[in-house]
Amino acid sequence: MAYSQRVGTTTYTFPNLKTLLARASPPRAGDRLAGIAAESAEENVAAKLALADVPLKTILAEPLVPYETDDVTRLILDTHDPRAFAPVAHMTVGAFREHLLSHATTPETLAALAPAVTPEMAAAVSKLMRNQDLVLAARKCRVVTAFRNTIGLPGTMAVRLQPNHPTDDAAGIMASIADGLMYGAGDAVIGINPATDSPDRIERLLRLLDDLIGRYRIPTQGCILGHVTTTLDLMAKGAPVDLVFQSIGGTEATNRSFGITLDLLREAREAALSLKRGTVGSNVMYFETGQGSALSADAHHGIDQQTCEARAYAVARAFDPLLVNSVVGFIGPEYLYDGKEILRAALEDHFCGKLMGLPMGVDVCYTNHAEADQDDMDVVLTTLAAAGVTYVMGIPGADDVMLGYQSTSFHDALYVREVFGLKRAPEFEAWLAGMGISDTDGRLLPASPTHALVADVHAAAGLPELPS
Repeated sequence: MAYSQRVGTTTYTFPNLKTLLARASPPRAGDRLAGIAAESAEENVAAKLALADVPLKTILAEPLVPYETDDVTRLILDTHDPRAFAPVAHMTVGAFREHLLSHATTPETLAALAPAVTPEMAAAVSKLMRNQDLVLAARKCRVVTAFRNTIGLPGTMAVRLQPNHPTDDAAGIMASIADGLMYGAGDAVIGINPATDSPDRIERLLRLLDDLIGRYRIPTQGCILGHVTTTLDLMAKGAPVDLVFQSIGGTEATNRSFGITLDLLREAREAALSLKRGTVGSNVMYFETGQGSALSADAHHGIDQQTCEARAYAVARAFDPLLVNSVVGFIGPEYLYDGKEILRAALEDHFCGKLMGLPMGVDVCYTNHAEADQDDMDVVLTTLAAAGVTYVMGIPGADDVMLGYQSTSFHDALYVREVFGLKRAPEFEAWLAGMGISDTDGRLLPASPTHALVADVHAAAGLPELPS
């Protein structure tokens, strides 16, 4: 179906919905690289005007990738909830935007709507929104998940403690974990990106986390971010797996490039559930995504990178995850060129994920060859906190020495908690107070190198005793 829009004396024609969505996207490097971006600001405006008049039913009826050849498309259409869709089924994309921003549309309304929102609908409406619209609408979306603590409650923001090390050295990892815990980070997950996907090394890291969490009864979860096939094999051997991690994409071909299928993810989820390691909930999956992954795998089918990203959220939604994370600036400036593009992508990803019912976090990050710096990340982090982001990253000094990119630090999390009055997951907050790390209001107490946790972690890592 073709779409047309006149602007001034020029009529712009878009041959199909895929092209219309691409031309309506805010400017970004990946779409320019793919040759699908609007050729001018005027064409971009024309596409937005045309998109605003597209009925949501039309989006549902015009798959961007054929049903017969793509299992993500089949998942999107087969799981669509027509009963939940009924209240908005008569709307155009423009009317849907007004509905989302209306005072009458409550968090409860949006929670009921989530199963009806396809990724293409979420992506389409986001393209009509200013940054402030994305903040306002996302802030009204609340998604609560649980494993050993409860994540996503109103007035909270969690932090993934990310103690990566370039050689997976236990002493270095343990020192970073102790640092993070003493700063009150780690309620989302203590998650390690291993330097290799060696099963023996991943098992050793799993047992290191399991021992620490069990010894101190920390109400959090551990995760080693290896490939799902490695995690499956380790679960079969009896390794202590809390969460199953996997990077995912928005097309079958993208997921194939990651070495996964939907059936494989189902198998992994069932295996993790069978371990019954959660204490307050049973959300056992952890997914990471990022705009540009489909394009980098030549698996985007001519779809703009933001819509491909939203399609990845349909994959995540099918597996009831504890955490979903857009690693927004990680792939590089070929996809998001500068701080402005990273900010826009972060707000889009967070909004689309939340609207679709996901516990959405964002790794506020950039690579060193991007036109961005830590001031840009301060803006992204602050704006996401205003939007109600579920969790962010906590990395020593905001500098991941293994992955080689810049993110957010333990101190950055303290900053946004202070500015917005945000708490941690309640079980984790109570544990911090019980350990003498914070007071009962969640404020950190003066740290001491002789604190039992720090001393024990040092001893376990074989480090010299710290001076008092």
